[in-house]
Amino acid sequence: MTDKKTIVDYYHARAAEYEQIYYRDVPERRQEIADHFKFVEKLASGKTVLELACGSGYWTQAAGKNAREIIATDIALEMIKESKTKKYNSPVTFINCDIYDLPFKRATFDLIIIGFWFSHEPKQNYSKFFEIIERPLKDGGQIWLIDNNPPAEGTKSDFLHTDQAGNNFKSRRLNDGREFSILKNYFNQNELLDIFSKPFRISRLTYEKYYWSLLLDRKKAGQQSEV
Repeated sequence: MTDKKTIVDYYHARAAEYEQIYYRDVPERRQEIADHFKFVEKLASGKTVLELACGSGYWTQAAGKNAREIIATDIALEMIKESKTKKYNSPVTFINCDIYDLPFKRATFDLIIIGFWFSHEPKQNYSKFFEIIERPLKDGGQIWLIDNNPPAEGTKSDFLHTDQAGNNFKSRRLNDGREFSILKNYFNQNELLDIFSKPFRISRLTYEKYYWSLLLDRKKAGQQSEV
């Protein structure tokens, strides 16, 4: 399993070049991202937002168009520094912390955003992860996640191995030539439905060539997902 230090070191090193993923010259891919950006602008309007793994602040800017307030967190300090270079319409507070050690009370936020992190989460940790991300959510609040599909990630030659828990590992090379072995799982649509329909009610699932996203509600007794 990729240890936490490896992930932190990787994103610390990648911070300055991270947003290249949003602007690669593939029109279809860029349109998918633009559509998600607009969706988040509307979704976050007037809400108190918690963003986990905020990265370089791309989704923070989307939510920050009309949100009431945003708390944006990341475990990699260099990512926080990158985020702070941007301008936001809404009040934004950045916190350098671990998802597994969040300093928030229960039922604090209307919306939780998690961009491009779930694919790094070890499969054996899912139950704990879901409990942690649901805890600070208000009743009636929602969780929005986005992550990528293989076409957005490069060639199959990047694949390294699969561990005993079924987690996949790939090689990531930075612009300066440094390489990291990173846990990176991909999911088809049925797998996402199976994983998320048990702990949550799925309000919306978008699954396209390059990216997928989910909008989740707290699951009440006997309640079924909409998709």
